[in-house]
Amino acid sequence: MKLLLCGDVCPTQKTEALFAAGNVEALFGGTAALFKGNDLNVVNLECALTDGGAPIKKIGPNLKSGTTTAATLKKLGVDVCGLSNNHVFDFGMEGAADMLSALRAAGIETTGFGKNYADARRDFVFEKNGERVTLIAVCEHEYSYATEDGMGARPFDEFDTLEDVRAAKAKGGRVVVLYHGGKEFCRYPSPRLLRACRAMARAGADVVLCQHSHCIGCYEEYEGCHILYGQGNFHFVGRKDDEYWHSGVSVRYDTATDAIEFVPHVMTEYGITPATGAEKAQILSDFAARNQELVDGRWQEGWHAFCVSKRETYAKVVRQAGTDDGGDAEKNLHMFAHYLDCEAHTDVWRELYKTAHHTNKRK
Repeated sequence: MKLLLCGDVCPTQKTEALFAAGNVEALFGGTAALFKGNDLNVVNLECALTDGGAPIKKIGPNLKSGTTTAATLKKLGVDVCGLSNNHVFDFGMEGAADMLSALRAAGIETTGFGKNYADARRDFVFEKNGERVTLIAVCEHEYSYATEDGMGARPFDEFDTLEDVRAAKAKGGRVVVLYHGGKEFCRYPSPRLLRACRAMARAGADVVLCQHSHCIGCYEEYEGCHILYGQGNFHFVGRKDDEYWHSGVSVRYDTATDAIEFVPHVMTEYGITPATGAEKAQILSDFAARNQELVDGRWQEGWHAFCVSKRETYAKVVRQAGTDDGGDAEKNLHMFAHYLDCEAHTDVWRELYKTAHHTNKRK
């Protein structure tokens, strides 16, 4: 089977009207051709779909689009929306119900979301012509995650997720993990994320795609598994005016041959278009250079430098916790709790404030 696996899709103020009008040509340009001739097209839907709803209380933006977006995604050729991410529950149960209803009406399947943890934990299985592929969509702990008795996205669990990968592989076919996590705007994995992805590979995953970081990261083949640490945005126009935000890669994967291809695209004023010429060459050259850093170990320097650049941000969160500094004590405490709950943030904490041998360091 031929799969197309795309990153984050989120209509924005610049593109909402085009999504509502179903203007696939203006939104996706030549990238729409990628959706032709495949057996399964998958995107990560990085927002709620609702025409109403009230935003939940959280740190960070509450993202949504109108329910007509579902029909536009179907018109593009989307078969499955991964919903295990940190924005899918931004408008609560009403927004989630509207989203599921809209996607169902448009004929789009979903994975990674449920009425509780057990329900959200269900895999998506696709079979065709004697082949089988299992999608396992998980996210880090950031507001949207399901609990034992609460609706939400399927959270990554270092025990359950590995068990799920092993169980899926035992049933045969290919196993693809969509992991929504890692540190935003960082092109390198944390040591924990690298170990987690490699553990999923050893458990039987054939492909592990890390989404969420909003930038193209780096790739390795580890024990027969393709691991991409950062896919970049697919369609998320205009929220940031930074180089890393403006490019991404779509992933073509052939389940029969295990061949993988990374197809770069870039952002336009109102959409995306395939990267070409010198721009494409530069994206792929930079990507290849980072891939080599995974081989020779220099990725750790990149990760550490990124964390150091964020030191004051994290120190400020600690200083303000439990105070009314800035005029909002509740928000300060909530920010601190958020930074402790989410794996990507705790990865930064651990890099900046290591305690091993802190008072008895070996010479």
